[in-house]
Amino acid sequence: MLVACGAAWIGAARAQPGFPGRPITLWVPWPPGGGTDVAMRILADAAAQNLGQPVVVENRAGAGGTLAMPVLQQAAPDGHTLAQVPQTVLRAPWMQRVGWDPIRDLTPILQVSGTHFGIVVPAASPFADLEALLAHAQSHPDAVTVASNGVGTTPHLVVDELMRRRSARWIHVPYKGTAEQAIAVASGQVMAAAGSTGFAPFIDSGALRLLATFGERRRRRWPQVPTLKELGHGLVAMSPWGLAGPRGMATAVVERLHEAFRAAMMEPRYREELAKSDQELAYLGPAAYAEALREGFQAERRVAERLGSS
Repeated sequence: MLVACGAAWIGAARAQPGFPGRPITLWVPWPPGGGTDVAMRILADAAAQNLGQPVVVENRAGAGGTLAMPVLQQAAPDGHTLAQVPQTVLRAPWMQRVGWDPIRDLTPILQVSGTHFGIVVPAASPFADLEALLAHAQSHPDAVTVASNGVGTTPHLVVDELMRRRSARWIHVPYKGTAEQAIAVASGQVMAAAGSTGFAPFIDSGALRLLATFGERRRRRWPQVPTLKELGHGLVAMSPWGLAGPRGMATAVVERLHEAFRAAMMEPRYREELAKSDQELAYLGPAAYAEALREGFQAERRVAERLGSS
């Protein structure tokens, strides 16, 4: 049954030698105006030049970046509906009930980059370092407010683990994206925020102070800022992401999209935009990206079991 269905879709795709025959919709699961959204629009514009059709970015923010999955699940696998796939798509099924499967319901196209994270406070905050923030949370239960880019996201889980180790009670304030978080913490609505290095413009302008980053090594942009690993917490976290379409896409369509977006991500204007958020390229082709998704999905299962959330 599955083989017959797949063959039918492949036949339909091959019957359209002029793919793409109409504009392509690229769903971004974050709010408009943030660093990810801006970068995705540049990438989409560059890919459109290669495809000969517009690539229209649509935003569907919320639920920690997973709301594009139902769209892909219901879309025809003809290559005209795509989405960004953040790490939370691999995590959510192990932490809550969802109606989709990130391996079964996706056709991977390519991995593009990876998001790095950090913890920031307002420039005028009394917390000069991460230890001061954690100590205050430990001695003042439910007094420390920390924003993240959504429930179950990597920054949320990292802060939760840091607080748990200190037996500290804290208040989590989820937002839909980094831009909203940055404004909230810079204006004093929350005491701190954990999120992507899309905070970069706020840090560089002096509105926010970066206390720590989550990567294996210090970021080149902020060499003076320690990592969580350096600070003795033993935590390393980053989130690779890529593009995918609905399951059942024809190989020829996947390759057409892959080549267009691979060329787009190599363009200087896109790489310059990534650099503004302290990101770099992390390219994988369709087969390698599919394997990375499978490995990532199982890794998230182990994380969920460790947290007692599966």
